[in-house]
Amino acid sequence: MIRIEAVSKHFGGLKAVDNASFEVKTGSITGLIGPNGAGKTTLFNIIAGLYTPTFGKIILDGDDVTGLKPHELFGKGLLRTFQIAHEFSNLSVVENLMMVPDNQLGENIISSWVRRGAVAEQEATIRDKANEVIDFLKISHLRDEVAGNLSGGQKKLLELGRTMMVDAKVVLLDEVGAGVNRTLLREIGDAILRLNQERGYTFCMIEHDMEFISRLCDPVIVMAEGGVLAQGTAHEVRNNEEVIEAYLGRGLKKKRKKTSGVNSR
Repeated sequence: MIRIEAVSKHFGGLKAVDNASFEVKTGSITGLIGPNGAGKTTLFNIIAGLYTPTFGKIILDGDDVTGLKPHELFGKGLLRTFQIAHEFSNLSVVENLMMVPDNQLGENIISSWVRRGAVAEQEATIRDKANEVIDFLKISHLRDEVAGNLSGGQKKLLELGRTMMVDAKVVLLDEVGAGVNRTLLREIGDAILRLNQERGYTFCMIEHDMEFISRLCDPVIVMAEGGVLAQGTAHEVRNNEEVIEAYLGRGLKKKRKKTSGVNSR
């Protein structure tokens, strides 16, 4: 679904992403992990069209989409969520969902005057879709709640729901678990699995919670210093010495081994 081909992003002399290549296969939930500063978010921003890569290509479902803007990628079925939720805080949950579909007739002032029947019919269809999404996510008790009053985890569920309002080919999830309590995190994980298994959604997700990653993702791709360090199952990358070293640091790793040797004697 997505192919990252030798992508680099330079900010002056800083190589935030350095010759990174990997694939997100259709129907997968692909995890993207790595220590802080590894280049994960910069790469996400390149895929999502916020940044243009210095070198390399982004291929989406066989098409070269390098350099396309976020709204153009939205039209091609690539959507993303954010680490900090971007809700319309003064609108209700159902209204937030209804804002998502583009080219709504009511957005055109002339249509809103002369095609009132068509506008009302389209709005009713979109509202029905929003209610279906709310029921799918099991948040019907929040349907009319103002989004600004939601908890952090509930806002993440709302962001996930917004991706369901259009025909998404692939969804980029940016730390969906950040700041979310364990109960709601399980509900979010359940929703992601159901979207993947029942509706065929393809996901690529940045996440630091390895328990969450292990439950959802295969494969898991590890970034370090702007490049791809390793990939495999969650179990494989957790036991990869290079990955351990990238997270703990070379000095800490040596210290850990030395301490382990003393204890064993």
